[in-house]
Amino acid sequence: MDFRKIFDTIPEQFDKWRPHYCDELFNDLIEHSKLDSTKKALEIGPGTGQATEPILKTGCSYLAIELGEHLAEFMNNKFKSYDNFRLVNADFETYDFGRNRFDLVYSAAAFQWIKREIGYPKVYNILKSGGTFAHFAVAGGSRVPALDDKIQEVYAEYFRPEIDYDEYMKQKNEHSQIIDPIQVSNPQEELEHYGFVDIECRHYNKIREFNADDYVSYIHTHAPHITLQKPYKSKVYEGIRDVILKYGNDKVTLDDDIILYISRKPS
Repeated sequence: MDFRKIFDTIPEQFDKWRPHYCDELFNDLIEHSKLDSTKKALEIGPGTGQATEPILKTGCSYLAIELGEHLAEFMNNKFKSYDNFRLVNADFETYDFGRNRFDLVYSAAAFQWIKREIGYPKVYNILKSGGTFAHFAVAGGSRVPALDDKIQEVYAEYFRPEIDYDEYMKQKNEHSQIIDPIQVSNPQEELEHYGFVDIECRHYNKIREFNADDYVSYIHTHAPHITLQKPYKSKVYEGIRDVILKYGNDKVTLDDDIILYISRKPS
């Protein structure tokens, strides 16, 4: 299957466990793009809408483009009460937006799945002059390094995904046909390379807590974990559950670092 559609196999679990973003980020994004009922926004790869509702609530004309058909169906049901919501079930890389132009194009933890020599120029082309482009994701880890170390020992022994995310991304970029290749994977440098200006990187912090069972349910929504097969799946999940119970007192606290890259198309 197309690895980009891996989350399409678990829409309900994805909606329940994937991290949401903070109000401060959305306030900054809305202020930067001056979103209101007169403006148009495009969200690339919304999943099940972890970063959707605050944008819809501005009253803007909202369009989502989602590759996964089950995720698209989930989104349509979830946001059907909003008159300004519209979604197309299509591949951003090949979809023809025609003359449609947007005041804001944004993507939450999805833009990295798009070939950069396609994604950046296409975003640039469909933005209005002076329009905002933003992409963001969650990084960070456990507050207890000793617990992290024990979890990593379980991964080292048993984690054998059918498709490795890091290797997939490496191969995808190696096979990209870039006339003027960027040698470093630095979003700020990439944005500048493709013509965006007023580039900023902003950080926001958020804390999440899980018990052992919930943490296992959460990590199952990570791309390479979904591809785990027997016996590795049970060994990884049972091992991590046991480590949390033993070394974390049935508790994992994650310090989320939400990283936002925001920029403009020149006026």
